[in-house]
Amino acid sequence: MTSTSVVDLARELAAQVATRADAADKNGRLPAEDVQALKESGYLAISVPQAYGGRAATLRECVEAQLELAQGSGSTAMVATMPIHMIGAARESRQWSDEHYERLCRILIDGGLINSCASEPALGSPSRGGVFHTHAVKTDDGYIVNGHKNWSTGGAHLTHLLVSLSLDGDVAQFLIPNHAPGIRWEPTWCNALSLRASDSDDVYFEDVVVPAENLLKRSGTSNGKPGPNAWFPLLTAATYLGVALSARRDTIQFALDRVPTALGKPIATLPKIQRQIGEMDVALQAARLMLLDAASAWDQHTADAWPRVVAAKQFANDTAISVTDMAMRVVGGQAITGALPFGRYYRDVRGSITHPPSGDTALEIVGRAAIDQLSNRDES
Repeated sequence: MTSTSVVDLARELAAQVATRADAADKNGRLPAEDVQALKESGYLAISVPQAYGGRAATLRECVEAQLELAQGSGSTAMVATMPIHMIGAARESRQWSDEHYERLCRILIDGGLINSCASEPALGSPSRGGVFHTHAVKTDDGYIVNGHKNWSTGGAHLTHLLVSLSLDGDVAQFLIPNHAPGIRWEPTWCNALSLRASDSDDVYFEDVVVPAENLLKRSGTSNGKPGPNAWFPLLTAATYLGVALSARRDTIQFALDRVPTALGKPIATLPKIQRQIGEMDVALQAARLMLLDAASAWDQHTADAWPRVVAAKQFANDTAISVTDMAMRVVGGQAITGALPFGRYYRDVRGSITHPPSGDTALEIVGRAAIDQLSNRDES
């Protein structure tokens, strides 16, 4: 890796992937060139500790970087989010042994691409507990894995899968090289509403042989919940807000270029257009600052960091949706023709509603924290 900052690196990558983003969205497939650029640049390893060859970027730095990368392609940025958040969060929680953690870091340093395969059609998100249908059976030589996972972002481009499954009544996680015998990918994501080029496809495991040393962890319950993880909500929110920043940029450019014959000058000169763009900018600036503030609070282990993370995530996602809607209104009919990328922006940010904690759950977390803070102050 060079000495270029992670934010500058993300900006350079955004310029590259932006040239392929429209075609990738229309085709519903993640460009191999995007994946190669992420690997060769070392971007996928920005959260890896320096001891293993990474950048050891802070959460705030990673949020800033994702805000830039997503302005090139939301789909490609979401693919990058996955290993960055997993390795970054594990620096703090150490959900794996030191040996396994180093192994995963080395895979990214060596040009690999990792993602977790946890969601299942019948289970939905595993964040609310439940029993995995995907399962492993112990053999003399290791394990045999069978099952079906969906929402596996990165799809066939992944080099390794972190597969969560059932093992004799426990929950276990295995590291499985992609494309091992018995692994089959189905391109189910190409017509999804959002992030069509993220290859968040379905993967099937049919008698996949896994060595015993690839069992990363095992627990005795399927409903145990780990502590809060700020990396996933903030990096996904930064990705969606980055898409909205693209919508803002292209809206301004459209307003500068659009010269109706009846007006004889760019619509950017109209106070109404200026007010609408100003409304977009105020919301985006506030959301960006909240994300960065929450990330800094988490990096600094501030006592109220978690509710600030949840609030920033919720506000950023809501802002991304509202701003892309405003962009469509400013641009008007041309925004829905397909000649401009506004339809992609409008669709992509709506993926934000799927990531926990969201909606009432997010607001309840923030509200409880506010109540507890005042109650504790009164008691003291």
